[in-house]
Amino acid sequence: MEITYYSKDNCSLCDKGLIILERIQRDFPFTVKVVNIYEDDALLEKYQIMIPVVEIEGVEVDSGILSEERIRFFFENKIHNMNGC
Repeated sequence: MEITYYSKDNCSLCDKGLIILERIQRDFPFTVKVVNIYEDDALLEKYQIMIPVVEIEGVEVDSGILSEERIRFFFENKIHNMNGC
């Protein structure tokens, strides 16, 4: 599974968010694709005041001050649903 992580340079919230994703990655297999919003005008317009943004399978799971619990909850529900529970 791949997470798209919308970010920008020199962003302390973005740096903290990557640390959260690294912690979650210890328990759930995924890769992180970091996208700099300043490289795409449409993304800049969409996310400029929301970053960082965690998008998983087209769903914006969290943004701004990221919640490790919210992102973990997404993964736990995904696994739960995959197991047919």
